[in-house]
Amino acid sequence: MNLEDLFSLKGRVALVTGGSRGIGRMIVEGFLAAGIERVYITARKEDELNATADELGEKVIGIQGDISTLEGCDQLVAAICDKEDRLDILVNNAGAAWGADYTEFPEAGWDKVMDLNVKTPFFLTQKLHTLLTAAASADRPAKVINITSVDGQRVNPWETYSYQASKAALIHLTRRMAARLVKDHIYVSSIAPGAFPSNMNRVARDMEDESAKGIPSKRVGDAFDMGGSAVYLASRAGDYTIGETLTVDGGIVNAHLPTHFADPAGGR
Repeated sequence: MNLEDLFSLKGRVALVTGGSRGIGRMIVEGFLAAGIERVYITARKEDELNATADELGEKVIGIQGDISTLEGCDQLVAAICDKEDRLDILVNNAGAAWGADYTEFPEAGWDKVMDLNVKTPFFLTQKLHTLLTAAASADRPAKVINITSVDGQRVNPWETYSYQASKAALIHLTRRMAARLVKDHIYVSSIAPGAFPSNMNRVARDMEDESAKGIPSKRVGDAFDMGGSAVYLASRAGDYTIGETLTVDGGIVNAHLPTHFADPAGGR
């Protein structure tokens, strides 16, 4: 056993939706460090997509499009099928959020978020099933990694109703998809990020020190944290982790003590 046997992604082809920035880009950087053969990234903004692909090198290939609709998913699948006859790794990372007061929360803010965060991962994985099974075997399974959130595991203080519901739904959907796809040697898991700097989490991006105060590890996440977690699940090291959600949050969910924590002696 050696590190390459455990974590190498040599010879594998991946697709990372929403891969031009934020958490998606961190995952792409991790895959590149692990020696991946090719990684396709998607985004709606073509200039941002091309800039990221140019910066990260020839192994990164951009496909512009909007996968919030089934038509957009079909277009992406067609583009991938034109270039590849197999897909080893799919990362369902593209997502949306919406915040509004409970009494004013709009239907548009519900449908947009639920469609992209829950509907798209299911149907995109379904539509890529042929390519995933072409890559999959008992010795080297294909991998699907859904990017969920700690907001699907606990209630946060923000009025992001559809976002929190969508991430909880995707965590459970990960388990259900895993139960079905494991027989095809396609292993489904998820990563639940905490505070990572991105356009979606502007507090972690623009107020890093302030954000870190509420995290047990006292820092926000970075590309090593996210890239390393994704490489673990995508590589041989993660082959026995199926249907699980890997929480990558510096301790927010599982190591955060209540404000008033009673010690064994009964003190405060």
